[in-house]
Amino acid sequence: MKIINISIISIISLSVVLLFFACGHSHAEDDEHNHDHGNETEQHTEDDGHGHGEEHEEGEIHLTKEQIETMSIKFGDFSNVKINDFIKATGTLDLPPNAYSSVSAKANGFIKSTKKYVEGSYIKKGVNMGYLENPEFIQQQQAYLEVQAELSFLHQELERQTRLVNANAGVAKKQQKLQSDVNMKSATLKGIGKQLAYLGINTSNLSPDNITERIAIISPMAGYITSINMHNGMYVTPQQELMEIVDEKHLHLELDIFEKDISSIKEGQKISYTVPAMGSQVYDGEVHIIGKEFNTENKTVRIHGHLEKERPKFIKDLFVEAKIWLNDQTVQALPEKAIIKDGASSYIYVANDQTDEDEIKFEAIRVVQGTTDNGFTSVKLIDAIPDKMKIVTEGAYYVFAQSKAGELSHEH
Repeated sequence: MKIINISIISIISLSVVLLFFACGHSHAEDDEHNHDHGNETEQHTEDDGHGHGEEHEEGEIHLTKEQIETMSIKFGDFSNVKINDFIKATGTLDLPPNAYSSVSAKANGFIKSTKKYVEGSYIKKGVNMGYLENPEFIQQQQAYLEVQAELSFLHQELERQTRLVNANAGVAKKQQKLQSDVNMKSATLKGIGKQLAYLGINTSNLSPDNITERIAIISPMAGYITSINMHNGMYVTPQQELMEIVDEKHLHLELDIFEKDISSIKEGQKISYTVPAMGSQVYDGEVHIIGKEFNTENKTVRIHGHLEKERPKFIKDLFVEAKIWLNDQTVQALPEKAIIKDGASSYIYVANDQTDEDEIKFEAIRVVQGTTDNGFTSVKLIDAIPDKMKIVTEGAYYVFAQSKAGELSHEH
């Protein structure tokens, strides 16, 4: 929002205007000082010799019609224009739950040969991050190979016994017992095989020559490492989180909207936001989901915003300042230059430009400024505008300068 402030250029302009207003007054003073002292009493009237028919009360602003024309001061009224207003919100950059992944050990064991990762490092899916060692891995592989050998023998015996039974030379009960043993050993073998597969040990080519005492710790997803809780020689269990990885692809905004503003929020509205910790760059987003739960403590509703195009680097729980842009609301507005900012207050000026008087009296009306868009600023009145008064839509600064000239005159 552009705000009219008194800058160096403004001060120079103010000086010029003050000089303009002072011209007539200085002539009157020069004429007065040229009179003889003996006639001084006679020259003074109730007007104190200033040459005006009446004195203005302190704080009043008066301009002649000639001055108004010279300064191109124009009058008008409010315009109903569409201004892309916004609602301010704060929140954080966040990720959905499925964008987080914890890395843990698949069994008890000691951490060995970890890679030199640090927090913030990017890691690809399926990368070997280190090893977990435990003698029990050897025993599980040994048990698998032993059951596999026994099952092979039982299959051979079952085939032989089946041939005998078919030739009426065997005992059916023995054949049934062998079939039962084969079924039991098959179940045992599959169970141990599943356990080894879970640990990452391939049983398809397992042999007594390639039994291993370690298993690899594999990255479950691609992303950035946000925490590391493991080191070489450390004994761990499956309940411990060794590392956390986040995937930035689904980064989004979590913003809190106050109760009074929630009725203005709709899905699809544009969001512009900054991350103060990372500088002043403005990023774009869009309202995606409006929360259904009201926070009674903060009087807010949470909304979920999708990010567009360029996005900031993710840092967990980083603070965000955002503006949610409303969809071209029709508001009461004035030209931007019709509003004067003086300290903490904002004003517009009004006057009756249809008066027959040689001078026109101006009044300052306090206002609250809203959003500025395409040269117009939305305005809310604090003080009512008197009847028959019109708003100064152009040249408000010159009226402001005259008010300052009046203040200086009274101080003098």
